[in-house]
Amino acid sequence: MSFLLPQLLFLFSFLTPGRAAGGRLSGDQADLVRATADFGNLVWDQPSGVYFPAGAADLAELVASSYRTESPFGVAARGHGHSIAGQAQAAGGVVVEMGSGSWDPPKVGVNGSGAPYVDAWGGELWVDVLAATLAHGLAPRSWTDYLYLTVGGTLSNAGISGQAFHHGPQISNVFELDVVTGKGELVTCSEYRNSELFFSVLGGLGQFGIITRARIALETAPQRVRWIRVLYSDFSAFTKDQEYLISLHGDAMKFDYVEGFVIVDEGLINNWRSSFFSPRNPVKVSSLGNKGGVLYCLEMTKNYDESSADTIDQELESLLKRLDFIPVSVFMTDVSYVDFLDRVHKAELKMRAKGLWDVPHPWLNLFVPASRIADFDAGVFKGILANKTTSGPILIYPMNKHKWDDRTSVVIPEEGETFYLVGLLRSALDSGDVAQTLEFLSAQNEEILRFCEDRAIPAKQYLPSYADTAEWKRHFGDKWDRFVRRKAAFDPKAILSPGQRIFRPGSTLLSDS
Repeated sequence: MSFLLPQLLFLFSFLTPGRAAGGRLSGDQADLVRATADFGNLVWDQPSGVYFPAGAADLAELVASSYRTESPFGVAARGHGHSIAGQAQAAGGVVVEMGSGSWDPPKVGVNGSGAPYVDAWGGELWVDVLAATLAHGLAPRSWTDYLYLTVGGTLSNAGISGQAFHHGPQISNVFELDVVTGKGELVTCSEYRNSELFFSVLGGLGQFGIITRARIALETAPQRVRWIRVLYSDFSAFTKDQEYLISLHGDAMKFDYVEGFVIVDEGLINNWRSSFFSPRNPVKVSSLGNKGGVLYCLEMTKNYDESSADTIDQELESLLKRLDFIPVSVFMTDVSYVDFLDRVHKAELKMRAKGLWDVPHPWLNLFVPASRIADFDAGVFKGILANKTTSGPILIYPMNKHKWDDRTSVVIPEEGETFYLVGLLRSALDSGDVAQTLEFLSAQNEEILRFCEDRAIPAKQYLPSYADTAEWKRHFGDKWDRFVRRKAAFDPKAILSPGQRIFRPGSTLLSDS
Protein backbone atom coordinates (compact mmCIF):
# COMPACT_ATOMS: atom_id res chain seq x y z
CA MET A 1 0.00 0.00 0.00
CA SER A 2 1.34 3.44 -0.90
CA PHE A 3 1.40 6.46 1.40
CA LEU A 4 -1.89 7.69 2.82
CA LEU A 5 -2.43 11.03 4.53
CA PRO A 6 -2.70 10.66 8.33
CA GLN A 7 -6.29 11.93 8.36
CA LEU A 8 -7.22 9.12 5.96
CA LEU A 9 -5.70 6.30 7.96
CA PHE A 10 -8.46 6.29 10.55
CA LEU A 11 -10.98 5.63 7.79
CA PHE A 12 -10.07 1.98 7.82
CA SER A 13 -11.64 1.82 11.28
CA PHE A 14 -15.12 2.55 9.92
CA LEU A 15 -14.86 -0.05 7.17
CA THR A 16 -16.52 -2.75 9.27
CA PRO A 17 -19.65 -4.77 8.52
CA GLY A 18 -21.64 -2.69 10.98
CA ARG A 19 -20.76 0.65 9.49
CA ALA A 20 -19.91 0.23 5.83
CA ALA A 21 -20.66 -3.22 4.54
CA GLY A 22 -18.50 -4.02 1.57
CA GLY A 23 -16.80 -0.64 1.04
CA ARG A 24 -13.05 -0.62 0.43
CA LEU A 25 -10.47 2.16 0.75
CA SER A 26 -7.35 1.60 -1.33
CA GLY A 27 -3.94 3.19 -1.43
CA ASP A 28 -2.60 0.84 -4.10
CA GLN A 29 -0.57 2.63 -6.73
CA ALA A 30 -2.56 1.17 -9.62
CA ASP A 31 -5.82 2.50 -8.15
CA LEU A 32 -4.28 5.91 -7.48
CA VAL A 33 -2.95 6.21 -11.01
CA ARG A 34 -6.32 5.27 -12.49
CA ALA A 35 -8.08 7.87 -10.34
CA THR A 36 -5.60 10.50 -11.53
CA ALA A 37 -6.44 10.08 -15.21
CA ASP A 38 -9.43 11.31 -17.18
CA PHE A 39 -10.53 11.70 -20.78
CA GLY A 40 -9.05 15.18 -21.07
CA ASN A 41 -5.48 14.02 -20.36
CA LEU A 42 -4.71 17.60 -19.31
CA VAL A 43 -4.68 17.50 -15.48
CA TRP A 44 -3.22 14.83 -13.19
CA ASP A 45 -3.91 15.42 -9.48
CA GLN A 46 -3.26 12.26 -7.48
CA PRO A 47 -5.46 11.41 -4.50
CA SER A 48 -4.23 9.83 -1.28
CA GLY A 49 -6.87 7.11 -1.43
CA VAL A 50 -9.49 5.57 -3.71
CA TYR A 51 -12.77 4.40 -2.24
CA PHE A 52 -14.85 1.60 -3.74
CA PRO A 53 -18.36 1.84 -2.25
CA ALA A 54 -20.83 -1.00 -2.08
CA GLY A 55 -23.77 1.34 -1.69
CA ALA A 56 -24.98 4.71 -0.51
CA ALA A 57 -24.68 4.13 3.26
CA ASP A 58 -20.94 3.54 3.34
CA LEU A 59 -20.38 6.42 0.91
CA ALA A 60 -22.28 8.64 3.35
CA GLU A 61 -20.06 7.43 6.19
CA LEU A 62 -16.93 8.24 4.19
CA VAL A 63 -18.04 11.84 3.66
CA ALA A 64 -19.26 12.13 7.26
CA SER A 65 -15.84 10.99 8.49
CA SER A 66 -14.20 13.83 6.59
CA TYR A 67 -16.79 16.31 7.84
CA ARG A 68 -16.15 15.32 11.47
CA THR A 69 -12.41 15.94 11.31
CA GLU A 70 -10.67 19.23 12.07
CA SER A 71 -8.81 18.99 8.74
CA PRO A 72 -11.35 17.64 6.22
CA PHE A 73 -10.09 15.91 3.10
CA GLY A 74 -11.64 16.37 -0.32
CA VAL A 75 -13.96 13.73 -1.77
CA ALA A 76 -14.63 13.48 -5.50
CA ALA A 77 -17.05 11.11 -7.20
CA ARG A 78 -15.58 9.55 -10.33
CA GLY A 79 -17.85 7.91 -12.87
CA HIS A 80 -16.46 6.75 -16.20
CA GLY A 81 -13.53 9.18 -16.07
CA HIS A 82 -14.83 11.35 -18.92
CA SER A 83 -14.00 14.72 -17.34
CA ILE A 84 -11.87 17.08 -19.38
CA ALA A 85 -9.91 19.14 -16.86
CA GLY A 86 -9.57 17.07 -13.68
CA GLN A 87 -13.06 17.91 -12.38
CA ALA A 88 -13.42 14.44 -10.80
CA GLN A 89 -9.95 14.43 -9.24
CA ALA A 90 -9.10 15.10 -5.58
CA ALA A 91 -5.49 16.08 -4.95
CA GLY A 92 -4.48 14.57 -1.62
CA GLY A 93 -8.05 13.49 -0.90
CA VAL A 94 -10.25 10.52 -1.77
CA VAL A 95 -11.68 9.64 -5.18
CA VAL A 96 -14.85 7.54 -5.03
CA GLU A 97 -15.10 5.02 -7.86
CA MET A 98 -18.85 5.14 -8.47
CA GLY A 99 -18.66 2.44 -11.13
CA SER A 100 -17.34 -0.15 -8.69
CA GLY A 101 -19.09 -2.81 -6.64
CA SER A 102 -22.38 -4.57 -7.17
CA TRP A 103 -25.78 -3.15 -6.35
CA ASP A 104 -29.32 -3.41 -7.54
CA PRO A 105 -29.68 -3.00 -11.31
CA PRO A 106 -31.94 -0.24 -12.67
CA LYS A 107 -35.58 -0.77 -11.68
CA VAL A 108 -38.51 0.39 -13.79
CA GLY A 109 -41.69 1.58 -12.08
CA VAL A 110 -44.67 3.93 -12.38
CA ASN A 111 -45.22 6.95 -10.14
CA GLY A 112 -48.47 8.16 -8.60
CA SER A 113 -49.47 10.11 -11.71
CA GLY A 114 -48.95 7.09 -13.96
CA ALA A 115 -45.66 8.25 -15.46
CA PRO A 116 -43.04 5.52 -15.98
CA TYR A 117 -39.58 5.91 -14.48
CA VAL A 118 -36.36 4.05 -13.82
CA ASP A 119 -34.37 4.14 -10.58
CA ALA A 120 -30.66 4.01 -11.35
CA TRP A 121 -27.52 4.08 -9.18
CA GLY A 122 -25.47 7.25 -9.67
CA GLY A 123 -22.55 5.25 -11.05
CA GLU A 124 -24.66 3.39 -13.61
CA LEU A 125 -23.74 3.93 -17.24
CA TRP A 126 -26.49 5.33 -19.43
CA VAL A 127 -25.97 2.48 -21.90
CA ASP A 128 -26.91 0.03 -19.14
CA VAL A 129 -29.92 2.15 -18.16
CA LEU A 130 -31.03 1.97 -21.78
CA ALA A 131 -30.71 -1.83 -21.85
CA ALA A 132 -32.70 -2.20 -18.64
CA THR A 133 -35.54 0.06 -19.77
CA LEU A 134 -35.76 -1.36 -23.30
CA ALA A 135 -36.65 -4.70 -21.72
CA HIS A 136 -39.91 -2.98 -20.75
CA GLY A 137 -40.37 -1.22 -24.08
CA LEU A 138 -39.32 2.09 -22.52
CA ALA A 139 -36.37 4.49 -22.66
CA PRO A 140 -35.27 7.80 -21.11
CA ARG A 141 -36.49 10.84 -23.01
CA SER A 142 -33.33 12.95 -23.05
CA TRP A 143 -29.82 11.78 -23.87
CA THR A 144 -26.20 12.72 -24.32
CA ASP A 145 -24.42 11.87 -27.57
CA TYR A 146 -22.19 9.36 -25.76
CA LEU A 147 -23.83 6.64 -23.63
CA TYR A 148 -20.75 5.49 -21.71
CA LEU A 149 -21.20 8.21 -19.10
CA THR A 150 -22.66 7.79 -15.64
CA VAL A 151 -26.06 8.95 -14.48
CA GLY A 152 -24.60 11.02 -11.65
CA GLY A 153 -21.98 12.55 -13.89
CA THR A 154 -24.31 13.94 -16.55
CA LEU A 155 -26.94 15.07 -14.03
CA SER A 156 -24.25 17.03 -12.18
CA ASN A 157 -23.70 19.04 -15.37
CA ALA A 158 -26.91 19.04 -17.44
CA GLY A 159 -26.83 16.23 -20.00
CA ILE A 160 -27.60 17.48 -23.50
CA SER A 161 -28.07 16.16 -27.00
CA GLY A 162 -30.35 16.71 -29.96
CA GLN A 163 -33.48 15.82 -27.97
CA ALA A 164 -33.02 18.75 -25.55
CA PHE A 165 -35.03 21.19 -27.69
CA HIS A 166 -38.12 19.06 -27.03
CA HIS A 167 -37.59 17.35 -23.66
CA GLY A 168 -35.03 19.69 -22.15
CA PRO A 169 -31.68 18.50 -20.80
CA GLN A 170 -31.44 15.34 -18.73
CA ILE A 171 -31.70 17.42 -15.53
CA SER A 172 -35.22 18.43 -16.64
CA ASN A 173 -36.26 14.78 -16.73
CA VAL A 174 -35.61 13.67 -13.15
CA PHE A 175 -38.36 12.96 -10.61
CA GLU A 176 -36.28 12.23 -7.52
CA LEU A 177 -32.72 11.84 -6.20
CA ASP A 178 -30.89 10.20 -3.33
CA VAL A 179 -27.92 12.38 -2.45
CA VAL A 180 -25.00 12.22 -0.01
CA THR A 181 -24.39 15.82 1.07
CA GLY A 182 -21.08 17.32 2.15
CA LYS A 183 -22.11 16.67 5.75
CA GLY A 184 -22.36 12.94 5.08
CA GLU A 185 -26.15 12.91 5.21
CA LEU A 186 -28.05 10.59 2.85
CA VAL A 187 -31.12 12.56 1.74
CA THR A 188 -33.99 11.79 -0.63
CA CYS A 189 -35.07 14.91 -2.52
CA SER A 190 -37.39 15.99 -5.30
CA GLU A 191 -39.23 19.05 -6.53
CA TYR A 192 -41.63 18.61 -3.61
CA ARG A 193 -39.34 17.18 -0.91
CA ASN A 194 -36.08 18.84 0.15
CA SER A 195 -36.44 20.82 -3.06
CA GLU A 196 -33.55 23.21 -2.43
CA LEU A 197 -31.11 20.29 -2.33
CA PHE A 198 -32.76 18.71 -5.38
CA PHE A 199 -32.34 21.78 -7.58
CA SER A 200 -28.90 22.54 -6.15
CA VAL A 201 -27.52 19.14 -7.12
CA LEU A 202 -28.96 19.16 -10.66
CA GLY A 203 -26.31 20.91 -12.73
CA GLY A 204 -24.40 21.60 -9.51
CA LEU A 205 -20.99 20.32 -10.66
CA GLY A 206 -20.86 17.91 -7.73
CA GLN A 207 -20.62 20.79 -5.25
CA PHE A 208 -23.63 19.99 -3.09
CA GLY A 209 -23.92 16.23 -3.04
CA ILE A 210 -23.02 12.92 -4.62
CA ILE A 211 -25.95 11.41 -6.51
CA THR A 212 -26.43 7.80 -5.43
CA ARG A 213 -29.83 7.24 -7.04
CA ALA A 214 -31.81 9.04 -9.71
CA ARG A 215 -35.44 8.47 -10.66
CA ILE A 216 -35.50 9.25 -14.37
CA ALA A 217 -38.55 9.91 -16.57
CA LEU A 218 -39.22 7.42 -19.37
CA GLU A 219 -41.23 7.26 -22.57
CA THR A 220 -42.24 4.51 -24.98
CA ALA A 221 -39.14 3.47 -26.90
CA PRO A 222 -39.25 3.65 -30.70
CA GLN A 223 -37.90 0.79 -32.78
CA ARG A 224 -36.30 2.54 -35.74
CA VAL A 225 -34.74 5.88 -36.60
CA ARG A 226 -34.62 7.64 -39.96
CA TRP A 227 -31.38 9.63 -39.81
CA ILE A 228 -30.93 12.59 -42.16
CA ARG A 229 -28.13 15.03 -42.86
CA VAL A 230 -28.31 18.02 -45.19
CA LEU A 231 -25.73 20.68 -46.00
CA TYR A 232 -25.76 24.48 -46.12
CA SER A 233 -23.29 27.03 -47.42
CA ASP A 234 -25.26 29.96 -45.99
CA PHE A 235 -25.08 30.31 -42.21
CA SER A 236 -28.23 32.42 -41.88
CA ALA A 237 -30.28 29.81 -43.77
CA PHE A 238 -28.75 27.08 -41.60
CA THR A 239 -29.61 28.74 -38.28
CA LYS A 240 -33.02 29.87 -39.53
CA ASP A 241 -33.91 26.26 -40.32
CA GLN A 242 -32.48 24.95 -37.05
CA GLU A 243 -34.46 27.47 -35.04
CA TYR A 244 -37.60 26.71 -37.02
CA LEU A 245 -37.26 22.99 -36.32
CA ILE A 246 -36.86 23.46 -32.55
CA SER A 247 -39.92 25.74 -32.54
CA LEU A 248 -41.96 22.63 -33.43
CA HIS A 249 -41.22 21.06 -30.04
CA GLY A 250 -44.92 20.77 -29.17
CA ASP A 251 -46.13 19.56 -32.56
CA ALA A 252 -46.82 16.00 -33.63
CA MET A 253 -45.14 16.74 -36.96
CA LYS A 254 -41.54 17.39 -35.91
CA PHE A 255 -38.12 15.81 -35.85
CA ASP A 256 -37.18 14.01 -32.64
CA TYR A 257 -33.56 15.11 -32.68
CA VAL A 258 -31.93 18.23 -34.10
CA GLU A 259 -28.18 18.85 -34.08
CA GLY A 260 -25.60 20.16 -36.52
CA PHE A 261 -21.92 20.67 -37.08
CA VAL A 262 -19.53 23.00 -38.83
CA ILE A 263 -17.20 21.81 -41.58
CA VAL A 264 -14.14 24.05 -41.83
CA ASP A 265 -12.05 21.66 -43.91
CA GLU A 266 -12.86 18.93 -46.40
CA GLY A 267 -11.35 16.15 -44.32
CA LEU A 268 -13.76 16.64 -41.42
CA ILE A 269 -16.90 15.79 -43.34
CA ASN A 270 -15.66 12.25 -43.92
CA ASN A 271 -13.88 11.77 -40.58
CA TRP A 272 -14.80 9.60 -37.57
CA ARG A 273 -17.67 11.79 -36.30
CA SER A 274 -19.08 12.05 -39.82
CA SER A 275 -19.02 8.32 -40.53
CA PHE A 276 -22.69 8.61 -41.49
CA PHE A 277 -21.52 9.51 -44.98
CA SER A 278 -20.59 6.47 -47.02
CA PRO A 279 -16.82 6.07 -47.54
CA ARG A 280 -17.67 4.73 -51.01
CA ASN A 281 -19.21 8.07 -51.88
CA PRO A 282 -17.14 10.72 -50.05
CA VAL A 283 -18.54 14.22 -49.92
CA LYS A 284 -16.49 16.84 -51.75
CA VAL A 285 -16.90 20.23 -50.11
CA SER A 286 -15.59 21.97 -53.21
CA SER A 287 -18.42 20.50 -55.30
CA LEU A 288 -21.15 22.12 -53.20
CA GLY A 289 -20.54 25.77 -53.94
CA ASN A 290 -19.65 26.74 -50.40
CA LYS A 291 -18.86 30.35 -49.61
CA GLY A 292 -15.85 31.22 -47.50
CA GLY A 293 -14.66 27.62 -47.28
CA VAL A 294 -17.16 26.67 -44.56
CA LEU A 295 -20.14 24.33 -44.74
CA TYR A 296 -22.79 23.60 -42.13
CA CYS A 297 -24.49 20.25 -41.67
CA LEU A 298 -27.98 19.96 -40.20
CA GLU A 299 -28.56 16.57 -38.60
CA MET A 300 -32.08 15.31 -37.81
CA THR A 301 -33.85 12.10 -36.90
CA LYS A 302 -37.41 10.88 -36.99
CA ASN A 303 -38.31 7.96 -34.73
CA TYR A 304 -40.85 5.36 -35.80
CA ASP A 305 -42.04 1.80 -35.30
CA GLU A 306 -44.15 -0.70 -37.17
CA SER A 307 -47.36 1.25 -36.61
CA SER A 308 -45.96 4.39 -38.27
CA ALA A 309 -43.68 2.81 -40.89
CA ASP A 310 -46.20 3.44 -43.68
CA THR A 311 -46.28 7.20 -43.07
CA ILE A 312 -42.66 7.99 -42.20
CA ASP A 313 -41.68 8.91 -45.76
CA GLN A 314 -44.60 11.31 -46.13
CA GLU A 315 -43.79 12.98 -42.81
CA LEU A 316 -40.15 13.42 -43.76
CA GLU A 317 -41.06 14.87 -47.16
CA SER A 318 -43.39 17.36 -45.49
CA LEU A 319 -40.71 18.48 -43.02
CA LEU A 320 -37.81 18.62 -45.44
CA LYS A 321 -39.61 20.68 -48.06
CA ARG A 322 -39.83 23.52 -45.52
CA LEU A 323 -36.03 23.76 -45.30
CA ASP A 324 -33.56 25.72 -47.43
CA PHE A 325 -30.57 23.35 -47.68
CA ILE A 326 -28.40 22.61 -50.73
CA PRO A 327 -30.76 20.39 -52.81
CA VAL A 328 -28.15 17.81 -53.84
CA SER A 329 -26.89 17.33 -50.29
CA VAL A 330 -29.54 15.10 -48.72
CA PHE A 331 -28.03 12.02 -47.05
CA MET A 332 -30.38 9.57 -45.36
CA THR A 333 -30.04 6.23 -43.61
CA ASP A 334 -32.21 3.96 -41.50
CA VAL A 335 -30.93 2.39 -38.27
CA SER A 336 -32.26 0.83 -35.12
CA TYR A 337 -32.98 3.13 -32.17
CA VAL A 338 -30.16 1.56 -30.17
CA ASP A 339 -27.65 1.88 -32.99
CA PHE A 340 -28.43 5.57 -33.34
CA LEU A 341 -28.09 6.30 -29.63
CA ASP A 342 -24.83 4.32 -29.45
CA ARG A 343 -23.32 5.89 -32.57
CA VAL A 344 -20.40 7.64 -30.85
CA HIS A 345 -19.28 4.47 -29.06
CA LYS A 346 -18.82 2.78 -32.40
CA ALA A 347 -16.60 5.64 -33.47
CA GLU A 348 -14.72 5.32 -30.17
CA LEU A 349 -13.85 1.70 -30.91
CA LYS A 350 -12.40 2.72 -34.27
CA MET A 351 -10.36 5.49 -32.65
CA ARG A 352 -9.04 3.17 -29.96
CA ALA A 353 -7.95 0.67 -32.59
CA LYS A 354 -5.86 3.40 -34.23
CA GLY A 355 -4.42 4.63 -30.91
CA LEU A 356 -6.21 7.98 -31.31
CA TRP A 357 -8.53 7.89 -28.29
CA ASP A 358 -6.20 8.21 -25.27
CA VAL A 359 -4.77 11.57 -26.31
CA PRO A 360 -5.25 15.08 -24.87
CA HIS A 361 -8.70 16.53 -25.50
CA PRO A 362 -8.71 20.32 -25.06
CA TRP A 363 -12.46 20.57 -25.58
CA LEU A 364 -14.31 23.87 -25.40
CA ASN A 365 -18.10 23.93 -25.06
CA LEU A 366 -19.99 27.21 -25.10
CA PHE A 367 -23.61 28.30 -24.81
CA VAL A 368 -24.09 31.26 -27.15
CA PRO A 369 -27.27 33.39 -27.36
CA ALA A 370 -29.04 33.05 -30.70
CA SER A 371 -28.90 36.83 -31.14
CA ARG A 372 -25.08 36.66 -31.33
CA ILE A 373 -24.53 33.38 -33.13
CA ALA A 374 -24.00 35.12 -36.49
CA ASP A 375 -21.25 37.26 -34.92
CA PHE A 376 -19.70 34.10 -33.53
CA ASP A 377 -19.81 32.49 -36.97
CA ALA A 378 -18.12 35.46 -38.59
CA GLY A 379 -15.39 35.76 -35.99
CA VAL A 380 -14.75 32.10 -35.14
CA PHE A 381 -15.92 29.69 -37.86
CA LYS A 382 -15.01 32.05 -40.72
CA GLY A 383 -12.22 33.77 -38.81
CA ILE A 384 -10.19 32.02 -36.13
CA LEU A 385 -10.89 28.51 -37.43
CA ALA A 386 -11.10 29.25 -41.14
CA ASN A 387 -8.87 27.36 -43.56
CA LYS A 388 -7.23 25.35 -40.80
CA THR A 389 -7.23 21.60 -40.42
CA THR A 390 -9.14 20.38 -37.42
CA SER A 391 -8.92 17.22 -35.38
CA GLY A 392 -12.46 16.71 -34.17
CA PRO A 393 -16.07 17.69 -34.68
CA ILE A 394 -17.43 21.19 -34.16
CA LEU A 395 -21.01 20.85 -33.02
CA ILE A 396 -23.62 23.57 -33.20
CA TYR A 397 -27.30 23.30 -32.37
CA PRO A 398 -29.99 25.42 -30.68
CA MET A 399 -32.11 24.76 -27.60
CA ASN A 400 -35.22 26.29 -26.06
CA LYS A 401 -34.56 28.06 -22.75
CA HIS A 402 -38.03 27.36 -21.37
CA LYS A 403 -37.15 23.65 -21.31
CA TRP A 404 -34.52 24.42 -18.66
CA ASP A 405 -35.47 24.97 -15.02
CA ASP A 406 -33.94 28.15 -13.58
CA ARG A 407 -34.04 26.64 -10.10
CA THR A 408 -31.21 24.24 -11.01
CA SER A 409 -27.57 25.27 -10.61
CA VAL A 410 -26.62 25.13 -14.29
CA VAL A 411 -25.69 28.40 -15.99
CA ILE A 412 -27.08 29.31 -19.42
CA PRO A 413 -27.20 32.67 -21.24
CA GLU A 414 -29.72 35.10 -19.81
CA GLU A 415 -30.47 36.75 -23.13
CA GLY A 416 -33.36 35.54 -25.29
CA GLU A 417 -35.37 32.32 -25.50
CA THR A 418 -33.02 30.43 -27.83
CA PHE A 419 -29.34 29.67 -27.31
CA TYR A 420 -26.83 27.46 -29.10
CA LEU A 421 -24.37 24.87 -27.98
CA VAL A 422 -21.07 25.28 -29.78
CA GLY A 423 -18.83 22.32 -29.00
CA LEU A 424 -15.24 22.23 -30.25
CA LEU A 425 -14.52 18.56 -29.53
CA ARG A 426 -10.96 18.38 -30.75
CA SER A 427 -8.09 16.01 -30.04
CA ALA A 428 -4.42 16.95 -29.80
CA LEU A 429 -2.55 14.67 -32.19
CA ASP A 430 1.10 13.96 -32.89
CA SER A 431 0.54 14.22 -36.62
CA GLY A 432 3.27 16.68 -37.56
CA ASP A 433 0.64 19.38 -38.15
CA VAL A 434 1.20 22.25 -35.72
CA ALA A 435 -2.54 23.08 -35.91
CA GLN A 436 -3.29 19.77 -34.19
CA THR A 437 -0.91 20.16 -31.26
CA LEU A 438 -2.12 20.69 -27.71
CA GLU A 439 -0.35 24.04 -27.49
CA PHE A 440 -1.97 25.34 -30.66
CA LEU A 441 -5.48 24.11 -29.80
CA SER A 442 -5.29 25.46 -26.24
CA ALA A 443 -4.14 28.85 -27.51
CA GLN A 444 -6.93 28.82 -30.07
CA ASN A 445 -9.49 28.13 -27.34
CA GLU A 446 -8.18 31.14 -25.42
CA GLU A 447 -8.39 33.23 -28.59
CA ILE A 448 -12.04 32.24 -29.02
CA LEU A 449 -12.83 33.17 -25.41
CA ARG A 450 -11.05 36.54 -25.84
CA PHE A 451 -13.02 37.16 -29.03
CA CYS A 452 -16.30 36.62 -27.16
CA GLU A 453 -15.17 38.94 -24.39
CA ASP A 454 -13.91 41.66 -26.77
CA ARG A 455 -17.14 41.55 -28.79
CA ALA A 456 -19.32 41.37 -25.66
CA ILE A 457 -20.82 38.04 -26.69
CA PRO A 458 -22.29 36.74 -23.40
CA ALA A 459 -21.26 33.11 -23.92
CA LYS A 460 -21.24 30.69 -21.00
CA GLN A 461 -19.00 27.65 -20.75
CA TYR A 462 -20.70 24.26 -20.54
CA LEU A 463 -18.64 21.68 -18.63
CA PRO A 464 -16.76 24.74 -17.35
CA SER A 465 -13.21 24.86 -16.07
CA TYR A 466 -11.69 27.91 -14.39
CA ALA A 467 -8.51 28.50 -12.42
CA ASP A 468 -9.80 30.53 -9.48
CA THR A 469 -12.83 31.80 -7.60
CA ALA A 470 -12.85 35.16 -9.39
CA GLU A 471 -13.40 33.46 -12.74
CA TRP A 472 -16.15 31.30 -11.26
CA LYS A 473 -17.89 34.41 -9.92
CA ARG A 474 -17.84 35.85 -13.41
CA HIS A 475 -19.21 32.60 -14.81
CA PHE A 476 -22.16 32.44 -12.42
CA GLY A 477 -22.89 36.17 -12.52
CA ASP A 478 -26.10 36.98 -10.62
CA LYS A 479 -26.40 33.30 -9.60
CA TRP A 480 -23.12 33.33 -7.65
CA ASP A 481 -24.64 34.41 -4.33
CA ARG A 482 -27.23 31.63 -4.55
CA PHE A 483 -24.50 29.12 -5.40
CA VAL A 484 -22.48 30.15 -2.33
CA ARG A 485 -25.55 29.97 -0.06
CA ARG A 486 -26.25 26.48 -1.30
CA LYS A 487 -22.65 25.46 -0.74
CA ALA A 488 -22.77 26.77 2.81
CA ALA A 489 -25.99 24.83 3.44
CA PHE A 490 -25.04 21.46 1.97
CA ASP A 491 -21.21 21.34 1.97
CA PRO A 492 -20.04 24.00 4.42
CA LYS A 493 -16.48 22.60 4.65
CA ALA A 494 -16.07 22.43 0.87
CA ILE A 495 -15.35 18.70 0.92
CA LEU A 496 -17.03 17.68 -2.34
CA SER A 497 -15.59 17.87 -5.85
CA PRO A 498 -12.43 19.85 -5.11
CA GLY A 499 -11.25 19.23 -8.68
CA GLN A 500 -13.69 21.87 -9.90
CA ARG A 501 -11.46 24.46 -8.14
CA ILE A 502 -14.45 26.59 -7.11
CA PHE A 503 -13.83 26.58 -3.35
CA ARG A 504 -10.75 25.75 -1.31
CA PRO A 505 -11.22 22.37 0.42
CA GLY A 506 -11.71 22.67 4.15
CA SER A 507 -12.60 26.38 4.04
CA THR A 508 -15.16 26.32 6.84
CA LEU A 509 -18.35 28.14 5.89
CA LEU A 510 -16.56 29.25 2.73
CA SER A 511 -14.81 32.08 4.55
CA ASP A 512 -12.03 32.00 1.96
CA SER A 513 -14.25 32.29 -1.10
